[in-house]
Amino acid sequence: MAEQERAIRTRMTILLAAAKVFEERGYLAATISEILSEAKVTKGALYFHFPSKEDLAQAVLTAQHQEFGIPDHPSKLQEVVDILLRYTYLLQIDPMVRAGARLSMSQVADGLDRGEAFNPWVERFQERLEKAQAQGELLPHIVPAETANVIVGAYSGVQTMSQVINSHQDLPARVTTMLRHLLPSIAVPSVLASVDLSEDRGRKVYEAGKKAYEETQAHAPAH
Repeated sequence: MAEQERAIRTRMTILLAAAKVFEERGYLAATISEILSEAKVTKGALYFHFPSKEDLAQAVLTAQHQEFGIPDHPSKLQEVVDILLRYTYLLQIDPMVRAGARLSMSQVADGLDRGEAFNPWVERFQERLEKAQAQGELLPHIVPAETANVIVGAYSGVQTMSQVINSHQDLPARVTTMLRHLLPSIAVPSVLASVDLSEDRGRKVYEAGKKAYEETQAHAPAH
C-alpha cells in the first residue's frame, strides 16, 4: 500500500510540474527536461507514468475535469451558471486548470485529443439543460444539445480573449457579461430573475463543493 501511495504521489508531482511548464511555455516550447527539473524526479520515474510529452499533456487535459463537482440546486439553469463561474474561479487559482485551458486552445498541439477538453463540458451542460427544460425553466425553442455547444463555444472564446489580454484578471466580469447576453435567449423570465450572477458566486460554489467532497471522503470506508 505504501508503494502504491508513493507512486500516486509521484504521478501527481509530475502532473503538477507539467501543468506549470505547459501553462508558462505552451505545448510546443515545453520540454521534458524542464518538466523533470520542475518535478525533481528521475527520467525513469517520469517515463514510467508518462511515456511521452503527448501523454503528459493529455493527462493534464483530463485532470482538469476530475475534481469534485458543484452542489445541487433546485434550478438546473443555476447549475449551468455555477459550473461556468466555478471554472472561472479555478482558472485564477489552479495551475492545472489554466494549463488545461491553454492546451485545449493550442493550435500546435498535434496529436492531442483536444476534444477531451470540450466534450465533457458539452455533456454536463446538455444534461442540466435537459433537466431545466423538464422543469419548465427554458424557452420553448431551446434544443439542449445546441445550446450546450453554444455556451461552451462562447465561454471558450471569452476565456481565451481574457487570457491573452490580461492573464484572466478580468475573466469573472467578462463571463458575467456573456451570461447576461446569453441567458435571456435561453431562460423564461421568471427563472432568469432568480439566477445568481454575483461576483463571488464562483468562489462560494467552489468552497461548497470542496466541503461536500471532503465530508464524503471522511466518511468513505477505508480500504
